[in-house]
Amino acid sequence: METLSDTTWDVIINGTGISQSLLALALSRSGKKVLHIDPNQYYGGSDAAFSLDEAQEWAEKVNKGELLLSTFKDASIFKPEVSPSSEETGISPKLASSRAYTLSLSPYFLYARSQLMSALVTSKVFRQLEFMAVGSWWIYVPEQPDSKNGELGAEKIFYRVPGNREDVFAATHISMKSKRTLMRLLRHITKPNEDDASIEDEDMSMPLNDYLASKFSVPEELHNPLLSLSLSQLSQQDTSASYALPRVQRHLSSIGHLGPGFGAVIPKYGGGAEILQAACRASAVGGGVYALDTRISDCLWRNSSEHSEYPFLLKLNEGPVQGKYFFNSNLDTSPKENLTPLVEVARSISVVSATFPSLFPATVEGAPVPATAVLMFPGDTLGSPQSPPVYLQVHSSDTGECPPQQSVIYCSVALAGPEGQALIESAVDRLIRAEGLPATVLWSLRYTHRGPLSNGAPQRFIVEDEVSHCYNFPPSSLDLAFEDDTLDLVKEAWKKVVGDEVDDADFMMFDDRDGTSDQ
Repeated sequence: METLSDTTWDVIINGTGISQSLLALALSRSGKKVLHIDPNQYYGGSDAAFSLDEAQEWAEKVNKGELLLSTFKDASIFKPEVSPSSEETGISPKLASSRAYTLSLSPYFLYARSQLMSALVTSKVFRQLEFMAVGSWWIYVPEQPDSKNGELGAEKIFYRVPGNREDVFAATHISMKSKRTLMRLLRHITKPNEDDASIEDEDMSMPLNDYLASKFSVPEELHNPLLSLSLSQLSQQDTSASYALPRVQRHLSSIGHLGPGFGAVIPKYGGGAEILQAACRASAVGGGVYALDTRISDCLWRNSSEHSEYPFLLKLNEGPVQGKYFFNSNLDTSPKENLTPLVEVARSISVVSATFPSLFPATVEGAPVPATAVLMFPGDTLGSPQSPPVYLQVHSSDTGECPPQQSVIYCSVALAGPEGQALIESAVDRLIRAEGLPATVLWSLRYTHRGPLSNGAPQRFIVEDEVSHCYNFPPSSLDLAFEDDTLDLVKEAWKKVVGDEVDDADFMMFDDRDGTSDQ
């Protein structure tokens, strides 16, 4: 039987995260011999998806330091205690079997106008995926004390963030003066007048809140809704206008591109994990070889003329392999000039015994029922004025991630440790109480995740040895929506292998195989 050592490989890719898997897909029609390995026993790395039992095993390995290529720490599983009386009456909601859940470490969504969405279409991989609409954005705004008796009214209010002109003028919580100001800003972002400078031509280095107030006199009540559309995980003061406004433009311009009433989608059955699985399958069809549970013990550089074509030798647990290009995963967090800075965020995944119907309204006639809603809790609404916002992504059972009558809530805040987890717990609790439902958290995975945010420097390779064709991908992004600079990095890697003479238009541009419509 032929072993991995019997082949000289054009490309060896270590790790099956989203960047590495997209590179394998891009090379699947290049005629190159591609070996794609992962030290873990599952696909995905930091972009994987798990059942309940798999998540439990994953958390234990994280805490023991047994997980290779890991960007996680401080993982814990929370299960509420069920009282004997509840079990006897059968009233207490229960978890289903472990395999009834598919919980994603990468629950990011795709905007309709993102480069990745286009690449999934031109590569034909979209045929292996089922997409669900991302619905409304919501802002948590605690109700002000009653002016007559000084007592609080309802515990809190969620305001739906307007996504178009009709939404703005239909909103009952925005004054008419504020609506006119907001419309002027949105027109400037999406369709600037010839006499006005476009957002690309402006000086937008100032913080977002300063820009909104000084340039357009946008009232403070609208600053957080606009921040939420940018999906910035930093505070208004720490988010530059140059970061936020192009992303607000991306949000607005994507609405209606794939269908009425929505501008973003998530892959069903596991988010980003489904995309990388489809990419790896396509690569395998194209001749790529996959080997999980395969670890690199050493990498030897061979500079002699005898080995000039295959300059490196990897020692694997299955034996040595030699190759021409090596793409690794670098998890080094030490600061280096011109490299992507890494941050730590607190995250959690909670299974909840509620469906939150009020979060999934039909916004326009003919729109699909959304499967995901996005909620932002400004730090000051959770009693922490200096903290960044907390984001909740509520996924219904239509995503295929949980059984009917339950939901999965993905939470993130750019504040690691117990302080960040406390804010997340408070946000989830307020959401449940806001719905007025007899609901509870049935299960929760809490952890710290390390990686880059797009608010920092653009992602780029860490080059170990340019001559020997060894490159390192940075860790997966912590952004809530897939950022195009990740795919730009994959394209750069692809060109290093296929050569600069190849037209950029050929990237991920595949014809149907054998005249069929299947990948």
